[in-house]
Amino acid sequence: MELVTGGTGMVGAHLLYLLLKEKKAVRAIHRKESNKISVKRIFELYDPIEAETLFNKIEWAEADIADIPALTKAFNGINKVYHCAAVVDFDPANYKTLKKINEEGTANVVNLCLAMKIEKLCYVSSVATLGTPPIVKPTTEKTWWNPDGKNNVYAITKYGAEMEVWRGTQEGLDAVIVNPGIIFGISTNEDGSGKITKIGSRGLPFYPSGGMGIVDVQDLTQIMVRLMDSQIKNEQFIVVGSNVSFKEILAKLAILYGKKPPQKKLSKSLMYFLSSVDWLFSKLFGTKRKLPKATVHSMFSSPVYDSSKLEEALGFEFTPVETTLQRMVKTDLRQ
Repeated sequence: MELVTGGTGMVGAHLLYLLLKEKKAVRAIHRKESNKISVKRIFELYDPIEAETLFNKIEWAEADIADIPALTKAFNGINKVYHCAAVVDFDPANYKTLKKINEEGTANVVNLCLAMKIEKLCYVSSVATLGTPPIVKPTTEKTWWNPDGKNNVYAITKYGAEMEVWRGTQEGLDAVIVNPGIIFGISTNEDGSGKITKIGSRGLPFYPSGGMGIVDVQDLTQIMVRLMDSQIKNEQFIVVGSNVSFKEILAKLAILYGKKPPQKKLSKSLMYFLSSVDWLFSKLFGTKRKLPKATVHSMFSSPVYDSSKLEEALGFEFTPVETTLQRMVKTDLRQ
């Protein structure tokens, strides 16, 4: 049986569907407050006829990756683990939560993999853990991470989680790490790429000057399963299908939603000012940060990621951006 942590998240839901389609027995970890129905809705978009049958084959285990007793119980009878659970947040005020779930939670998963003699672990990290090349060239798996650099709290804790996985491999655990860019695909919430999709659907006139690496969630999950079923072990792979500008992605979305593409470039100084106002409001009124400085920084940076190591290892061809966006708009669960 194969275990998926973060089973109700975007990656977890699509991964569960793929594993079940391949007739694998799966157990999915979910927190008490998580919404399992969101997984079923995604299944229905894949196959409305078979969705109910497949969904009912999931063995659910209520646990938190910070709760070692509950997590230990969820590991019983497992031979492979897909660790997808994580907190995505760029607000420095939430560092303790990020560290507890992303870093310490991953340490718990690794320790149980070792104790339970799990065959193989797949850890879903992020391109945020990769360093920035000293000169203008694509980022690869060998690009050096600078611990003294201006790294955001999310990147720091995900990098710490990777170190836990590498520590596990030194102790005898077989593992693979995938570093996806921003993950695009059908989702039931507006986190991550959902925020970008929402902006594009409104046809707003402004765009930031930066860019990003993106990947289709279906590509990501297929890659994860293929890596786990292969003889590849103790390797790390960038998973980015396309490097695109924000202007390009927002324009494509606007057109698909029947709106005008953005034409005006956002002011970086204005966005940093708004970020400061956002911080002040959070301090005065206890509101959740909507525009941390790390988010603004990403809006105006233009990293380029090289996935050639993965493409050569698996012979994988990524889905074109247009195909991914068309599928997302056609099945927009927010509509």
